[in-house]
Amino acid sequence: MADAAGRLSALAEEVLGAPFPVRIRAWDGSEAGPPPGPSPHTGDTGDTRDATGTADAVDAAATADASPKPPTADASPKPPTLVVRNRRAVRRLLWRPGELGLARGWVAGDLDLDGDLYAALDLLSGVLWDRGEESAPRRNLRSALNAARDPRLRSAARDLLAIAGPWPLPKPPVEEVRARRGPLHTLRRDRAAISHHYDVGNDFYELVLGPSMVYSCAYWPAPDAASQPAPDAGADLAEAQRAKLDLVCRKLGLEPGQRLLDVGCGWGSMVLHAAREYGVRAVGITLSQEQAEYARKRVADAGLTDRVEIRVQDYRRVSDGPYDAISSIGMAEHVGAVRYGEYAALLYGLLRPGGRLLNHQIARPPQRHEDAYRVDEFIDRYVFPDGELAPVGRTVSQLEEAGFEVRDLESLREHYGLTLRAWVGNLERNWTQALRHVSPGRARVWRLYMAASALAFERNRIGVNQVLAVRTPEPGTSGLPLRTRTWT
Repeated sequence: MADAAGRLSALAEEVLGAPFPVRIRAWDGSEAGPPPGPSPHTGDTGDTRDATGTADAVDAAATADASPKPPTADASPKPPTLVVRNRRAVRRLLWRPGELGLARGWVAGDLDLDGDLYAALDLLSGVLWDRGEESAPRRNLRSALNAARDPRLRSAARDLLAIAGPWPLPKPPVEEVRARRGPLHTLRRDRAAISHHYDVGNDFYELVLGPSMVYSCAYWPAPDAASQPAPDAGADLAEAQRAKLDLVCRKLGLEPGQRLLDVGCGWGSMVLHAAREYGVRAVGITLSQEQAEYARKRVADAGLTDRVEIRVQDYRRVSDGPYDAISSIGMAEHVGAVRYGEYAALLYGLLRPGGRLLNHQIARPPQRHEDAYRVDEFIDRYVFPDGELAPVGRTVSQLEEAGFEVRDLESLREHYGLTLRAWVGNLERNWTQALRHVSPGRARVWRLYMAASALAFERNRIGVNQVLAVRTPEPGTSGLPLRTRTWT
C-alpha cells in the first residue's frame, strides 16, 4: 500500500472537519501531517502489501517489538508523531471508533506515540476528551445517524475499510476489563474492581511510586512548583509524600493514644506515619490482599504491631468505633454515587462526638445535566473499573447531609500534576525492570493514564480536594482552632 499515512491523515481530517493535530507515521514507512522534526527511530516493518490480503502475519511482526521507547531526560524535543504500526490498529478504530478503539490499539502496541508524550496528548485532547456533556449512548447514536446521512463520511468509511481490511476483527487486549452487568458497587463487585487496579504486583508499584509507597497526591513545598513542573520532580517525591501525610495528621489534630481509622490504607504509609510520628493507635483497611500483606510486613519491620492493625475489610463492614479521627485518602472515588450517602453516614457513625474526618478526593467540574456524566471508556475498562468522580460541591453537600460540619476545603490540583509527572518519570526510567513484573500492555496502560491525568489536573479538567469535616457535638464546640490554617 502506497502512502498509508497520507490516506489516514486525509481521512482523519475529513471526519474531524479539521487537520489531524499530530503527524502520522504508518507501517509502510510513509508520514503525513504537521512538519516533521529530527528523524527518529521508527521501528517500521516496511509492509507494502495492498489491503486486500490477510494482514495477520505482518501485523504480528509489526508489534513484535511494540514496547515503547520512553523518552530520556536528555532527548532532543521533536514534534509528536502517532505511529500506526499495522493495519490491525485501523481495524480497531473501524470496529470501535473513538476512545476505546484508540485505547485498545495503544495497549496492544498497535499504536504508539513518538516524541514528547505530554505534547502529543495535549494536542490530541480535543479529539479524545473535549466532547461536551452529551451522554455516551446519545452521542454514539447521533454520530451513527450523521454518518449514515453524510456522503463524505460514508466515503471515508469505505476508504478506511479499504485500508484496514475488515477481517479478522481484533480481540480486545487481555488487560481490558470486560463489560460488567448487574448493580454497581456491591461488596463483591467493588472487591473485584479494587483487585484489578491494585493487585498488579507490589514490585511494580515500588518502581512507580518510589520508597514512600503512597498512591495519592503529594504535597510539594516549593512556592513555584505548582506553576512550573520540574522534570526531575521524582527526586523530591518521597519528601513531598511525607509532607502530605503530615498535613493530614495535623489537620486531624492527632495526639498520642487516639484511635485512627484509615479507609483505603493502601500499602500502609498513612497509618505507619501517624503511629510513628503522632503516637496513635491505627487501623488501616483495604480490599486488596496484596496491599494488606505488604503493609503488614512494613508494620512488623517498623516494630509497630502493637499500635497498627491492617485489615482486608470493606468500609461497610467496620463496626468497632468510635474512632477519634478518620482519614480517607484517594479512596472515595471508588465509592460511587449510589453509595456515597451511605459512605458518609457510616464514617459519621464511626467517629466520636468531636471527631474529625479528612476526605482527600479527586473531583470533576459539575455538568449542566448530571445524568449525562459517564466515565471515560479507557479509564473504566483499563484503569479504575466502576470508578466515579463527583463535583466537590456535591461531596460537601453529602457530608453535611450525613451530619458533618465541613470546616475546611483545600485544593491540591497543581500538586497532583507534579505527582503524576514524577510517577511517569519513575516508570520510564525503570521501564525494562517494570516489564519483568507486568505485561507490556499493563505498563502501557499505566504510562498513558498517568500522563493524561497529569495534563487533566494541569489544565483544570479535574481537581483534587482535602475536605476536613467534624462530627460537631450538640453544644456546637468543634474543637478546631480559630485559625485553622495553622493546623495545631
